[in-house]
Amino acid sequence: MTVRTTAPPELAVTDVTVRFAGLTALDAVSFTVAPGSVHALIGPNGAGKSTCFNVLSGLCRPATGTVRLGDADLTRLAPHRIAALGVARTFQNIVTTQGTVADNLMLGRHALSRAGFAASALRLPHVRREQRAHLARAREIAELTGLGNHFDSPVALLSYGDRKRVEFARALCLEPSVLLLDEPVAGMNAAERARTVEVVHAVRAELGLSVVLVEHDMGLVMRLADEVTVLDFGRAIAHGTPDEVRGDPEVLRAYLGTGAEQEDAA
Repeated sequence: MTVRTTAPPELAVTDVTVRFAGLTALDAVSFTVAPGSVHALIGPNGAGKSTCFNVLSGLCRPATGTVRLGDADLTRLAPHRIAALGVARTFQNIVTTQGTVADNLMLGRHALSRAGFAASALRLPHVRREQRAHLARAREIAELTGLGNHFDSPVALLSYGDRKRVEFARALCLEPSVLLLDEPVAGMNAAERARTVEVVHAVRAELGLSVVLVEHDMGLVMRLADEVTVLDFGRAIAHGTPDEVRGDPEVLRAYLGTGAEQEDAA
């Protein structure tokens, strides 16, 4: 297994504001993802989490603010250029193609290919060597994510949890320094959720990358995250460790409606 020998660059989001037709989806949001950490974005539905992920991956451009990965300014780059700089993303809904697990993972290696169209069409020796190397790396990532036994299996025959991990593995095949996981356990049963937690731990340990996580399963967030940023109505209302955030009055108010209402009732 190829592992990272240097720490990934810091991901810094600074005063990012996004507006849609007069509606403010993100309001001067700032947070920093420390190299090699797991950073969770949480909040009620409509808090701005998906919009934030769309900004990080280049699908949405902010009205103001910046996103930087180390020395690189990602703020107004196209998604493929952000991906080339080391940011890979999964989506809430499963996005897989026809074919085998291997076929899907090799799609993730496509951006790393050095072979041109003509050389690929002619199947020149150096192209075949490169393809073998990419296939071997895809198999390593399949093993790491618990898909090794399914490498040559059609994706359509896999369980829901395994298909979610195919998308996870395909993102890893891009060799990212930052992995954006958008609700990675949504729709999974308890056993599948536990397996996904194990895979994220293994990936972080083996590959040394940073993970940004959007997830509604608070048990998973508390087990995985080093730092948590809480969004509510597009604003960042709390930052800190899971334990610090869990007891924050603003967070309790946003999630449970407790705090201000109880004071008024008193």
